[in-house]
Amino acid sequence: MPQVGAGEFRYLVFDAVESLVSTPVIAVVIPAYRVAPYIAGVVGRVPAFVRHIIVVDDASPDGLASVVASLGDPRVVSVRHEVNRGVGGAMKTGFAKGLELGADIVAKVDGDGQMDPALLEQMIEPIASGNADLAKGNRFDDLSVIRRMPLVRRVGNLALSFLVKLASGYWSVFDPCNGYIACRAGLLRRITMARLDDRYFFEISLLCEAYFADAVLRDVPMAPVYAGETSSLSPVGSIPHFSVKLIGRAAHRLFKSYFMRDFNVVSLFVVSGVPALVFGAVWSAYHWARSSQLGVVTPTGTVMIGVLAIVLGFQLVLQALVADVANEPGRQRQ
Repeated sequence: MPQVGAGEFRYLVFDAVESLVSTPVIAVVIPAYRVAPYIAGVVGRVPAFVRHIIVVDDASPDGLASVVASLGDPRVVSVRHEVNRGVGGAMKTGFAKGLELGADIVAKVDGDGQMDPALLEQMIEPIASGNADLAKGNRFDDLSVIRRMPLVRRVGNLALSFLVKLASGYWSVFDPCNGYIACRAGLLRRITMARLDDRYFFEISLLCEAYFADAVLRDVPMAPVYAGETSSLSPVGSIPHFSVKLIGRAAHRLFKSYFMRDFNVVSLFVVSGVPALVFGAVWSAYHWARSSQLGVVTPTGTVMIGVLAIVLGFQLVLQALVADVANEPGRQRQ
């Protein structure tokens, strides 16, 4: 019988207990900042099966607290930050409150009306049925939505999606900026909350931490909803801002997964492929520059050394990526 660590054992126990509950307790967290005109409409559309609606007033200066207090919905639990902590900070407070209230599944719905609460049933279904630990909305499942996107935004979304896949290890995820999520309570107890970002990088950092908990992710198709607001976060604008964080997260994931937790074929591909690729690039660049400076033709054998190193290194790195894709949590279930 395989042995498991104490943390892993607790995670299995929590999941087993949750599976015995016929009707899971659902909590919805609404991170709220400058959404006083919209919050009543959002709360009013939350389905009746949701047991708790946790509104986290993130030091909103627009009278949000008084609006929430006047809602009259007994499901509403209000928590206020004295200092603005960002959407991630608000969600960490909401997650903690949801666990305190005994929720089995905790979902996130923004307070600006751009996420339709009617989709909550679809969002929690993969988790309630035991097929996922984390569900995330995907606005681009419908190809007609993608066709309507400007080319620059489409390319930006593809580039950002690839970086998120590499950083998180969830190669099947798309629409990485989508904040409509739902989590199993056992997953929230398992992940390292301190490593979740406090600002707009929150959703991506949640994916990165969920990977280390071996959480199964499912995309849930959804249509975008705009309630007179425009998104403050675009894929194109996010790439320069997020690229450093994403590269750092990717390096952390690969090192922890393939050099600290394990050493397998992916590790061998990386330690042999990356040096070969770097050597080939440096060798070729040096001899090209030297040939240009001296005005002499570089010998064929010298050229081939660089070419072979680049080709071999690229093939090994590509094989590492293929193997990493196969290691995505839950991939064998798909």
